[in-house]
Amino acid sequence: MTGGVTGGARIGHAVTSGTFSLDGQTFDVDNNVWVLGDDAECVVFDAPHDVDAITGLVGERRVVAVIATHAHDDHIRVAPDLARATSAPVLLHPDDLPLWRMTHPDRDPDGSLTDGQVIKVAGTRLEVLHTPGHAPGAVCLHAPDLGAVFTGDTLFQGGPGATGRSFSDFGTIVASIRERLLTLPGETAVHTGHGPSTTIGAEKPHLEEWIRRGH
Repeated sequence: MTGGVTGGARIGHAVTSGTFSLDGQTFDVDNNVWVLGDDAECVVFDAPHDVDAITGLVGERRVVAVIATHAHDDHIRVAPDLARATSAPVLLHPDDLPLWRMTHPDRDPDGSLTDGQVIKVAGTRLEVLHTPGHAPGAVCLHAPDLGAVFTGDTLFQGGPGATGRSFSDFGTIVASIRERLLTLPGETAVHTGHGPSTTIGAEKPHLEEWIRRGH
């Protein structure tokens, strides 16, 4: 677990392991779990493979929401179980409901995420940025007070999230990154769904390179 502190809010992190399945194929994956909050309350970004790992980060705090950055199964697999364990609502952009229902056909999310929506937790503002491309309802959560953005699988160290599978599109993810993420301050920390964190400033110079390579 790692953390950063600003104005009472801190960021907790754990890595969980499991599988990702789509289009008839299954892969082993490691997923980041991010928790943002203070001593009293927090939000959880994604609910991949292991409820105990997530509740270990949460501790005794009230969970304001479980925020799904998108609805691939490796990001939402234990979302219903986590919601039951924490009495927190699961929030998802409605454009990802078809993907969600592939994993949870009998249980919809509890609420919707919309572009520009502001979620407040531990005195910190989280702005929802709709960033389709990796998935139709993919979102990033910008925390300007912390100088951080939680990008799910939209932007990684080294480029965009994958777009070679159903429900994804490379041109769309490039537009999302160019217009919604690379316009953030260069020092903004980018906390990703898989792998190491980076910054907007470190990734911005490589946009044209990503476009040329096509992924």
